[in-house]
Amino acid sequence: MEQFAAINTVILGVSRDSIASHEKFAAKLGLKFPLLSDSNGEVCQLYEVLKEKNMYGKKSMGIERSTFLIDADGVIRQIWRKVKVAGHAEAVLAAARELSEQ
Repeated sequence: MEQFAAINTVILGVSRDSIASHEKFAAKLGLKFPLLSDSNGEVCQLYEVLKEKNMYGKKSMGIERSTFLIDADGVIRQIWRKVKVAGHAEAVLAAARELSEQ
């Protein structure tokens, strides 16, 4: 977190889960950044992260884990879709550092 803060980068998490659910999740994992509740799915639709998923032959709508690097002017500079945890924070940090040097 300190490395992101050092380059003036803010981290936020967003999902359709409730605030209470976010609080439990953040406490369980020791997260040190805000989790925002998009209970009506409006933000999820705007960022096109609601996708049809197929699990064991059952189709449902769910969130595609995604990361958006947004500059100080509100412009999306980079998007990562179908995010896997391993190495992801490092990749985002590298891109944010590059952006901060521009």
